Amino acid sequence: MEMDNTCNILVEEELQNCSKEELIAKVKALKAHNFQLKSILQKSEKQCTNTDQKEFDFSKHNSRHILLRILYLGWDYKGFVVQENTLDTIEHHLFKALLKTRLIKDRSTSNYHRCGRTDKGVSSYGQTISITVRSNLQPENDNIYGEMNYCKILNRVLPDNIQCVAWSPVSDEFSSRFDCKSRSYKYYFPKGRLNVELMRDASRKLVGSHDFRNLCKMDVGNGVTEFVRNITAITIAPLKSSDPEDEYTMYVIKIQANAFLWHQIRCILGVLLLVAQGKEQPSIVDQLLDITKHPRKPEYGMASEVPLNLFYCEYGDTKWQYDKETVRQVLEKLQSCWTFTAIKQNMIRDMIDSLMTETSMDNTQCFSENLLQGVRQKNYIPLLKRKTCLSLEEKMRSCKRGKKMVLLSINGDK
Repeated sequence: MEMDNTCNILVEEELQNCSKEELIAKVKALKAHNFQLKSILQKSEKQCTNTDQKEFDFSKHNSRHILLRILYLGWDYKGFVVQENTLDTIEHHLFKALLKTRLIKDRSTSNYHRCGRTDKGVSSYGQTISITVRSNLQPENDNIYGEMNYCKILNRVLPDNIQCVAWSPVSDEFSSRFDCKSRSYKYYFPKGRLNVELMRDASRKLVGSHDFRNLCKMDVGNGVTEFVRNITAITIAPLKSSDPEDEYTMYVIKIQANAFLWHQIRCILGVLLLVAQGKEQPSIVDQLLDITKHPRKPEYGMASEVPLNLFYCEYGDTKWQYDKETVRQVLEKLQSCWTFTAIKQNMIRDMIDSLMTETSMDNTQCFSENLLQGVRQKNYIPLLKRKTCLSLEEKMRSCKRGKKMVLLSINGDK
């Protein structure tokens, strides 16, 4: 999702005034760049094919289709999905592990689906993938006793911040993406000086089926032209049993829907945080959802990706298989990470408190200001008075025009 695509590049305003010769030069440069990226990807695939090991005969082994639940801390990765210009993705490490452990022969024949496409820096407690893997049992055997311990096998070779938690047998037709009944995300934020009640009032307006084009990033270049989604539930509450009025108390907003748009939650949080800061009224949500009156999205910064977590993917009667020893090892890795993170957190908190005491100063800013991306304005401009992006229809026309310009520059004006 973070990768640029050709259509998005071509609709840049600066290209609209390019001459034919300039467009041809740019297309040639893009083709050369794509060639370099393909070379990088080929090198990546070679690293994952176990060429230094003895040839493995998959025809002598049975297989089964399974659902795998993956946990990862995505802060140090470029996103979930494999990309041409980097090896630093969750999916790259997953397939590297699947190939190294001989659970699959290759990706193309593995009947693979992912539930979600989390972006750069986003984490997950409940990401799922469906895939056909090697099996110890006969295909007609419904009993899973004696089956391979898939999570244990994969966790041995996966990074500590990417771990398999559970697996479930599923039918060959099952897809982790298309059979998912609902997805839930969590977003964590400090209370600071936020008015959480105003935030709750605004969030309730999001529940139900709405056109969210003003609360997402319109991905017209990839063919997305439908922006109606159904949010089934939103809750905002302090994490655990913390003091709800303490500025350092962490809150979590949980959003559940059947599916989400690109950057939808981060755009929603960008607006909700403005409401909680008192810069916008809760009614701003109603106005942004009214695409008849407001067909163009106003320019505003999204919330940071760091606090975002794809927390749960619902499949109804899925029979998750947990191995206690494997879970114990995953917990140990998480607790180790928490130990050092908590130490850093409390060390910084001690420094803040000490400096404030020594200088008799109060907090200089609302913590949530750190979560909003973009340039901070000295004088706040209300959302509906800001510059707006192109409307959906204008983006579609621009993208279509950009594609036509490429064809003309490649084939010649006829």
